[in-house]
Amino acid sequence: MAFGKKNQVEVKEEETKIWECSSEDCNCWMRDNFRTNEENICPLCGSKMEQTSKVLQVVENNSLYYKS
Repeated sequence: MAFGKKNQVEVKEEETKIWECSSEDCNCWMRDNFRTNEENICPLCGSKMEQTSKVLQVVENNSLYYKS
């Protein structure tokens, strides 16, 4: 019987476009490819969202609503 580490799957990360809430009191952000509409309004507090980027794990959005 062998006790060893299991093979770890490599996590792929890349620079990802996101939208971040501009309010100091809110920490909401979302990936650009997961937005459901073109409004730049925070869904949590209603403040303006600003476009920026973050290095994140790659996640594909297979939703019918996504428009590239």
